[in-house]
Amino acid sequence: MCSIMGYCGSEAVYECFDRGFSRTVSRGPDDSRIIDTGNGFLGFHRLAIMDLTSSGMQPFALDGSYVVCNGEIYGFEKLKESLSDKYSFESDSDCEILLPLYREYGVDMFSMLDAEFACIIYDGQTKKYVAARDPVGIRPLYYGYDKNGVIIFASEAKNLVGLTDEIKPFPPGHYYEDGEFFCYCDISKPEKVCRDDLETVCRNIRNKLVTGVEKRLVADAKVGFLLSGGLDSSLVCAIAAKKSNSPIRTFAIGMNEDAIDLKYAKQVADYIGSDHSEIIITKDDVLASLDTVVKILGTFDITTIRASMGMYLLCKAIHEKTDIRVLLTGEISDELFGYKYTDFAPDAAAFQEESEKRIREIHMYDVLRADRCISANSLEARVPFGDIDFVKYVLSVDPELKINKYGKGKYLLRHAFEGDYLPDDILWREKAAFSDAVGHSMVDHLKGYAESLYTDGEFTEKCRHYSHARPFTKESLLYREIFEKYYPGQSGMIPGFWMPNKSWRGCDVDDPSARVLSNYGDSGI
Repeated sequence: MCSIMGYCGSEAVYECFDRGFSRTVSRGPDDSRIIDTGNGFLGFHRLAIMDLTSSGMQPFALDGSYVVCNGEIYGFEKLKESLSDKYSFESDSDCEILLPLYREYGVDMFSMLDAEFACIIYDGQTKKYVAARDPVGIRPLYYGYDKNGVIIFASEAKNLVGLTDEIKPFPPGHYYEDGEFFCYCDISKPEKVCRDDLETVCRNIRNKLVTGVEKRLVADAKVGFLLSGGLDSSLVCAIAAKKSNSPIRTFAIGMNEDAIDLKYAKQVADYIGSDHSEIIITKDDVLASLDTVVKILGTFDITTIRASMGMYLLCKAIHEKTDIRVLLTGEISDELFGYKYTDFAPDAAAFQEESEKRIREIHMYDVLRADRCISANSLEARVPFGDIDFVKYVLSVDPELKINKYGKGKYLLRHAFEGDYLPDDILWREKAAFSDAVGHSMVDHLKGYAESLYTDGEFTEKCRHYSHARPFTKESLLYREIFEKYYPGQSGMIPGFWMPNKSWRGCDVDDPSARVLSNYGDSGI
């Protein structure tokens, strides 16, 4: 990961900018630079992934224009070749192509990118700023306005605390120009329904996911893999193992009491021949990290925080004990193929509507979790299931094929990879949520800790202080109070709690864990 920030007006105060920008140096510990554009400031903290030399350092400049970008641009070599007749390049960085692209195509360039990115451009000719974010929102970007109405962009909300009254997430698939936001790609809305038959759909799913993994293996820094033993991360690791010339490095985490998935992760690792490491954590580790995790996340959402505890501690261990700099993860599969609760969707149309909603909001939940847990430990996240071509295709597939009428969730994904990618008992195993898979005891410890902090009366009284996303359990109150300590009055960044669709039969529950659903069955065993 890297960190970018732009204070887009001549009224910008350097000391204020520097103070806010310094809060995310962990995203880019290799080098830092702030430049005065003549009409504000641009800042860049670098985590060197492509072109590890100093020539890959940003901001990149071109005839008085500048760009900072936190991103990976896949297939940039072809774009670079097409521009090389008119522009000279000084590095092997993928992001160096952005200013030439902007010079040639303007804001139309954003729809040309196969990338996960957030960028800020200062146009030296017009003296104006342009910013943009990838369609899924895998790379973070926030914005707000100072007391003079000057817009400020930054990789994380924490950069903007104290600089603006209201912090907002930059909408994915949009660009900003001349004071307005424009949508260049609404990835959550398929252009048409794909009527391919089941076998064709599964073949395309396999081919597109394989391509999505393969392109994310390209890095000048060392690459590793998070492996929970569940279907999604196991598939990413299995594909990578087939595409790699040497054993890949995989990492798993679990509670010392009841780690559910460690045994499955080990089974996958043995099957694909990876160099596998396990991290064991305790109740004390979890509770001691809670304040830090909420601070780095910038959320009060129960699901996000629970699932971040293990992920943060795993990434912390990877950072401290290895030279890995890039991690591939399994996020965004559930939103496309279904959760346990989407088994209760009343019909295919409702399943599709829920999937589109989850993809539209994923940048504030699971994608946020992966980004912050990984970047806080000076690592970079890559998300193959978030590949633009893959997401567009799966969302377009006829929802009658995707809804669970097979007696097994995520049937299309499982069927697509039948063969020698994974052992059958892994490929067809029931899903357990990541926070549960680390060990049921972890969530139980968090809930028990919250229960010990408040009497019933205190809980009721404290909840009255919040009108937006009012806490509804003692656990949610605990998280909200920690959130408000670091992001006072900024709860609007998160629309609400990630919960099953309460309007569906069987989903009107008071806890986001799939454990409370009647169809949980053998999940998490």
